Amino acid sequence: MKETYDEALKRLLAHEGGYTNHPSDPGGPTNFGITIHDYRKYVRPNATADDVRAMRLDEAKAIYRAKYWDAQRCDDLPAGVDYTVFDYGVNSGIGRSGRVLRRVVGLPDTTHAVTDEVLRAVARRDPKALVTAINDERLRFLKSLKTWPVFGRGWGRRVAEVKAFSLKLAEHTVVANAPASHPMPTEAAPAKGVVPLPKGLQKVTTATPVAAGGATAKTLHDSGHDPWTVLAVAGGFVLIAGIGWVAFHWWQQRRQHAPTPGLVPIPAN
Repeated sequence: MKETYDEALKRLLAHEGGYTNHPSDPGGPTNFGITIHDYRKYVRPNATADDVRAMRLDEAKAIYRAKYWDAQRCDDLPAGVDYTVFDYGVNSGIGRSGRVLRRVVGLPDTTHAVTDEVLRAVARRDPKALVTAINDERLRFLKSLKTWPVFGRGWGRRVAEVKAFSLKLAEHTVVANAPASHPMPTEAAPAKGVVPLPKGLQKVTTATPVAAGGATAKTLHDSGHDPWTVLAVAGGFVLIAGIGWVAFHWWQQRRQHAPTPGLVPIPAN
């Protein structure tokens, strides 16, 4: 709902905190919860970690509105469900939050799009049941990540707080009065709850073939082979590196969007 946005954003920013660049966080340099990748996409294509550190709050808010709230049609979702989906999308990507929303209302999850069909299905469900189901699934997913031992304490607290406040909203609590009955988060729970690409394997699939190709090309060149042969060999190693990079990103996305056990679709009223 439109009336929820300001309060939802305020609470999300409290959870995300300020600038971080934790080596275990797949998001990399991040400020206000906005990763360097999103900052490059929406604000500055060649942004550095220093640019992310200097990010203005209004820039972060504009990205949140466009990429996460509007993209998931949160204005059209019931109070409580909107905040739950919004926070999940920021933490784990709208590709996952959108699919989970579709799964929980019994629709195919081949896309993450929040369509008119999704909105109609949501309208036929109890908002409190949707809030509970989505947040419980979110916690199970986060616990399945290998980064849970590092960030799990904060993530668990964050999910619990999002769930509790979303249930308040779903009970039609007046948003303007919500902080009095539901205090703001006082401790940040940063880091992106996504399936990380294994760094060791990533290096093997990209850096190693490229380096090997360069070394082989140099050997051929020094041995007097014609330039076309040298170029063909070097290009072959680069192609292998590219295929490896694509393959591991495909593997990561499959795991990121895969259903977690235990989610039961909510029946329509």
